[in-house]
Amino acid sequence: MTARPDTRYPGPTLTTRVRWLMKAGPADYMLAASVAATSLPVIGKHLEPLGGITAMSIWGVRHTPDFVGAAVKSWFTPGIGEVKKEQRDATASVTQAALRGVVPAKDLAITWPAPERTPPVWKALEHRRSVYRSSVRYGDSPSQLLDVWRPKELPAQPAPVMIFLPGGAWVHGGRILQGYALMSHLAEMGWVCLSIDYRVAPNHPWPQHITDVKTAIAWARANVDKFGGDRNFVAVAGTSAGGHLAALAGLTPNDPEMQRELPEGSDTSVDAVVGIYGRYDWEDKSTVERARFVDFLERVVVKRKIARHPEIFRRASPIARTHADAPPFLVIHGSGDTVIPVQQARDFVQKLRGESRSVVGYVELPGAGHGFDMTDGARTGSTATAIGLFLNEVHRNQTTAAARAVI
Repeated sequence: MTARPDTRYPGPTLTTRVRWLMKAGPADYMLAASVAATSLPVIGKHLEPLGGITAMSIWGVRHTPDFVGAAVKSWFTPGIGEVKKEQRDATASVTQAALRGVVPAKDLAITWPAPERTPPVWKALEHRRSVYRSSVRYGDSPSQLLDVWRPKELPAQPAPVMIFLPGGAWVHGGRILQGYALMSHLAEMGWVCLSIDYRVAPNHPWPQHITDVKTAIAWARANVDKFGGDRNFVAVAGTSAGGHLAALAGLTPNDPEMQRELPEGSDTSVDAVVGIYGRYDWEDKSTVERARFVDFLERVVVKRKIARHPEIFRRASPIARTHADAPPFLVIHGSGDTVIPVQQARDFVQKLRGESRSVVGYVELPGAGHGFDMTDGARTGSTATAIGLFLNEVHRNQTTAAARAVI
């Protein structure tokens, strides 16, 4: 099989360069300089992280007003401490209620994890005991690496597989520290988990991110049996930007426009999707926050204007790609998220439920903020448990359906 011809954007013209120089601001010049530095001989390859750091700084500055506003509200609202405690303590009951009708009642009737005071990141070393193999290459790029999480003793039958996509505003795609509690929990349940790195902006503009995700899915479909995984059941999950990528991957199986680097016939379909505080709309500019986000995409991630290339942003929006044959979805979001407001998740779930023939679960955690799975021990255990129950149910249903088909 041969790879598809590369028909991607060929690069800027003289006209677009002049237009950029006329409109660029200080942040744009800093970003361009950091990217240009990577082309220097000998030292250039070592300077690639500089572009990501610059881009993350731009992202941080743009969200500073939201962070400050949330902090002020937290400090000066009377009784806010008690309200937050009640919200955290209700995580298990809220999650159970949200999963009714998605997961059988008997599976929900378990002892749910008690809220913990310590942030999950403090248990990173404990969680990493489930890492079976580190830095496995899933593609030709030095950045295309993954860790394999799995139990020491696998069952006789191949284990279901979950690919985890880390977040980082599309300018950081590192697997370190992200998803540890979830993958450790799934490994204990007998799953094989693959936590991946992927190439990011500004050095690798969109759609390189989703291309790498598709490459990892195709690799799993072809190779995960070497680690005890079942090539016939591959789910995908992600947080923040990773939640966006997981949703988009689930809704665009075998889309040739998103897997040009793969041989024809590569299978990039997934059997289930879990999106955790993800961004599902790249087009909407109806609020100040959403307009600021699209501007960030234009300047840093896509490097093209939505007014001139609306099709790029639309094709990258999971909310615009929903359809009847979508795989089962579980969407999790916090109502207190100031980075990606919860309305993103609500809108996406509403549209997906209106079109998909598969189950669509939605868990909205009262008061939870962005990145709660790494910083909030009161919510992480219940969230990981809920995801495990959902994925087990989808896997069980698929296995039963396959057995009936054989009979």
